[in-house]
Amino acid sequence: MSSFLGKVHFIGAGPGAPDLITLRGLRLIESSPVCLYAGSLVPPEVVAAAPQGARVLDTAPMALDDIVAEMEAACRAGKDVARVHSGDPSLYGAIAEQIRRLKALGIDYDVTPGVPAFAAAAAALGQELTIPEVAQSVVLTRTAMKSSKMPEGEDLGAFARTGATLAIHLSARNLLAVERELIPILGADCPAVVAYRVGWPDEALVKTELAGLREAVRAAKLTRTVLIFVGRALGAADFRDSALYDAAHAHVLRPKRAKGGAR
Repeated sequence: MSSFLGKVHFIGAGPGAPDLITLRGLRLIESSPVCLYAGSLVPPEVVAAAPQGARVLDTAPMALDDIVAEMEAACRAGKDVARVHSGDPSLYGAIAEQIRRLKALGIDYDVTPGVPAFAAAAAALGQELTIPEVAQSVVLTRTAMKSSKMPEGEDLGAFARTGATLAIHLSARNLLAVERELIPILGADCPAVVAYRVGWPDEALVKTELAGLREAVRAAKLTRTVLIFVGRALGAADFRDSALYDAAHAHVLRPKRAKGGAR
């Protein structure tokens, strides 16, 4: 049993709009006397729900050791900590190293999911990412620049060859490499969308083709916080209906109708 009376709650705040946080996440923020949030990506309106007198810190300028020290001090004092990340913390949330430290210290924690950026961007586009017989998979990935290198085998070319819709994170400054790697596989005219700060007041959605990706981003003056979609599903119009609601497709909740029977 942990000797710490407090607990750390990792919370996905969603993509930006304050009303896209889950009820569970919001209630944890409202009840935690300490709130640590990634201020570069989480709007202040989300953590404004922290209780009166709460210790609220923007972790953007803080190092990992400083963040964990705040968590440890709070939990030793019997205070719960709301650790608020953007989107869903399971995707590029940098919670793995925090959890490793908490486990070493014997501090209890839990994780509350949030709306991921790719889902919010697809909603803003009014777009389904999985189109029957065009693309039935979505690959969430990134490219390597100054961050940690990509594991062997996890490269854009390998993912593109599957035909899946690609959702490329953390790559606003690496677009030339994206074009060079994907155009020979997917074609210069493959649809692409750049989603910028979805859910924020300055949200932008730029539709283009793969060959014009870098130029489109440059013209829109987008330098960070973008998500790039690439794939044929983005432009699909002439495709078969899903079998899900097909009258001829029987399943346990919609048994096959008898010939000539009542509708």
